[in-house]
Amino acid sequence: MPKSIAEKLLRAQSVILSTHRNSDGDGLGAQLGLYHGLISIGKLVSVINLDRPSRKYSFLGVESIIQICGEAPLPKADLALILDTNDRRLAEPLISELEKQGTEVVFVDHHPVLKEGPAPTTGSLIDISAASTGEIVYRTIQEMKISLNAAMARALYTSVVFDTQLFRFVKSDPRSHLMAADLLKFEKNPEEIHRKLFATYSIQKMEFLARALAQVEYTANGKIAVLKLDGREIRSYGLDLEDSVDVIDMVMNIETVQVATLMREDMPGVFKLSLRSKGVFPVLPLAERLGGGGHTFAAGAYVKREARELREFILGELLAVVQPGLRSANE
Repeated sequence: MPKSIAEKLLRAQSVILSTHRNSDGDGLGAQLGLYHGLISIGKLVSVINLDRPSRKYSFLGVESIIQICGEAPLPKADLALILDTNDRRLAEPLISELEKQGTEVVFVDHHPVLKEGPAPTTGSLIDISAASTGEIVYRTIQEMKISLNAAMARALYTSVVFDTQLFRFVKSDPRSHLMAADLLKFEKNPEEIHRKLFATYSIQKMEFLARALAQVEYTANGKIAVLKLDGREIRSYGLDLEDSVDVIDMVMNIETVQVATLMREDMPGVFKLSLRSKGVFPVLPLAERLGGGGHTFAAGAYVKREARELREFILGELLAVVQPGLRSANE
């Protein structure tokens, strides 16, 4: 319950907030919403991430708030919250360093706990009924009786809008809408947030998207889409690696496509795998088998494997689910 995390935060004098590697709108929004809430009641707060956020989140003031792990000595803290993941592998080596110095580490997340993977730390809050981690943070702030302000509202609204994809995925629950209604008492320009998250494309990004979409492979009568991208090529367009996610979101808008996978090669033989489903075929089990996690119908993993081998394995697994008995791209 948010009450348990609220009590830990109220007891702590110094707090570290972090999120998973390759931070996104939910993790960042939850971090910064809680950051602004905690400093408003006099807490000493450090926001420390594994890598730099995408430039599209600059409207949240991330550059002046977020420190990058390893660039400066790790501050001492009573408590560290890892937001928007319960898989410690996605927040290493930060977690190990925190534990070495005796900091209590807890996860605050809305993803299912991994069946195959490290367990969350004792005292963590995992609420899979929440549509976003920002929703959990919002309820925690309420539990702490912290008054909302414009900075908190902007960050938390970013979180809920990002992870529900403009309220498309709210789990048949009114909480995301009620939360947004409360936040909009303080956030006076929600359209700007919508544009920053979903509708701010450069000419270079449009050129990249056109090239990437032309490379998508379709199989199983158009039910499965597979795409491999090179991280170096993405950067050659002056883009952040996170911009690749827009490709798989676009592919999922195709009427026939039920499942899609994006294989992004960040380094030779090292892939960031993204899996999406329209809600009939779960993709989380496949992500877990590859050492990852996520949601039932939106999951991912970091995988070290030869590209052709990885593609054939993923495609075979997806075919087995979408069209039982089919195990290769040629069948």
